Amino acid sequence: MKTLPAEVSSFAQSPEFTEDSIPKNLKKEHRTSAGIWGKIVVLEGRLRYRILEPEAWDEELSPQTPGIVEPEIAHEVKALGKVRFYVEFYR
Repeated sequence: MKTLPAEVSSFAQSPEFTEDSIPKNLKKEHRTSAGIWGKIVVLEGRLRYRILEPEAWDEELSPQTPGIVEPEIAHEVKALGKVRFYVEFYR
């Protein structure tokens, strides 16, 4: 899993989502803007994080394993049962 660059800092956070409230656009291919990184923080349960390019990569996220979203890289998420998570945004 990637790590956040040392020079970025947090500037926003999404609301908390559950398996029932994940926005549809997060469940299908989407991207962050140029220069915007994300950190998917799972509070409870498990979440499938799929990076779709440049190489396909699947990662199971949990409270111990956050997901790092690189700028402009296509990705999607899927709940694996009950889950609570949010996304922190960095630039």
